[in-house]
Amino acid sequence: MQAVNMKIFKTILFITSSIFLLTSWFSPESKKPTPIKFKVPKGWPKPVYDFKNNPLTEEGVELGKRLFYDGRLSKDGNFPCASCHQQIVAFANYDHTLSHGFNNDLTARNAPALQNLAWQTSFMHDGGIPRLDLQPLGPITNMSEMAETMENVIVKLNADTAYHRLFAQAFGTDTITSQRMLQALSQFMLMMVSANSKYDKVMRGEATFILPEQLGYNIFMQKCASCHKPPLFTDYSFRNIGMPVEKHLNDLGRMKVTGNSNDSLKFRVPSLRNIALTNPYGHDGRFFSLFNVFEHDRHGIINSPTLDSSLRNGVSISNYEEGQLTAFLYTLTDSTFIRDKRFAPPDYNYPLYFNHQH
Repeated sequence: MQAVNMKIFKTILFITSSIFLLTSWFSPESKKPTPIKFKVPKGWPKPVYDFKNNPLTEEGVELGKRLFYDGRLSKDGNFPCASCHQQIVAFANYDHTLSHGFNNDLTARNAPALQNLAWQTSFMHDGGIPRLDLQPLGPITNMSEMAETMENVIVKLNADTAYHRLFAQAFGTDTITSQRMLQALSQFMLMMVSANSKYDKVMRGEATFILPEQLGYNIFMQKCASCHKPPLFTDYSFRNIGMPVEKHLNDLGRMKVTGNSNDSLKFRVPSLRNIALTNPYGHDGRFFSLFNVFEHDRHGIINSPTLDSSLRNGVSISNYEEGQLTAFLYTLTDSTFIRDKRFAPPDYNYPLYFNHQH
């Protein structure tokens, strides 16, 4: 009888030990990441980003968010990605014409908005970076922005035990590499889809334009949509729109990337989504308001050999049409996007008036 009891005891001990080991093997640090299905808004084209090489997961997005807001990606700890890309203005920069960074230095360009990046074919104003997974390398290593090296960034992340846990949750092991870091940043930025403005609601039949908005929409489709093609409100092409060169910047645009003189003064056509929030406008932030943009289109276009053919005769916009266009462009503001807690800084407490949104 005592032998039988000993046998039962050993069996219970074995089972208990096995449960403990299994629990350890499948702990939160090593369990399989939770996949996220990327949602393409109805009527939108197929994204160009290759999700097969970097599948979205809840853990990967959370890691990317932590990295996006972490100043340790910069040399002095003061310039995370979010310092130039602020959610309240659709991840653009509202307080500087030119991006600024380490040692209070200035770059030669204005920080573009970050939205709908899964459809973008290349990055930076001149298209100098071909893939989203490589894009952060530019600002991280730029001496006027984050002024850091990837090697130093990885050393700093490895010194933080919390990051080992987050990398393990996102990628299965706690190994921290530059490739994994860049993939996580991509996953977070890919989730930044802005598709719930009044314009979108009208297109879905959930709202209607008031008269000025409708008139502005009609004018826009006639005079602007060939370059700012809905629903993304850009065709991602590079065009010279006749802006005079700022002598102190001497920025020749895409020609700096291709070396081709035919690309002189060409910059990416920006998306007009959230345009009411993302001023100052232009690759160098020279336009402080939509009024300034319209004035350039009406009276300020400088002719040159590479000027876009659609602008050879200028843009005919009356004062009346300018007002209607402005009314329509304001319908591209996506208040849901700029208040979405998924994109806010970790542990950030939103004001009470945001709480009803989510």
